[in-house]
Amino acid sequence: MSHVWFIIRWLHILAMAFFVGGQLFLAAVVVPVERRAPDRERLRAIARRFGYGTLAALGVLLVTGSTMASHLHLWGDTTFQVKLALVVAIAALVAWHMRRPTLHVLEGAIFLCSLAVVWIGLYLANGYS
Repeated sequence: MSHVWFIIRWLHILAMAFFVGGQLFLAAVVVPVERRAPDRERLRAIARRFGYGTLAALGVLLVTGSTMASHLHLWGDTTFQVKLALVVAIAALVAWHMRRPTLHVLEGAIFLCSLAVVWIGLYLANGYS
């Protein structure tokens, strides 16, 4: 059975890497290049495509995260609840950003919250809660 939990954790980390890594790539590479040679249609296409991948990654994160939380009995853990609150904040920020894509401060807030979720996830995975 330990192989199953290894695969679940691997899927969780892979989805997290796509979500957070994609944000890093957009912020560090795509946006600066697009600012120098603006092509709004290309940027929208990139963002839309990343958005679809993000939805898939978030689905995997929700399923694998819930499964691991149940298995590890984390639902009552205060640190885990902070992580969940940040996940809800990210969802709200993403929804807001979808309605106001030019409000770039939302991108930064989503990224910072995402980094905090990763930090807390590592904290929990190493038994520090």
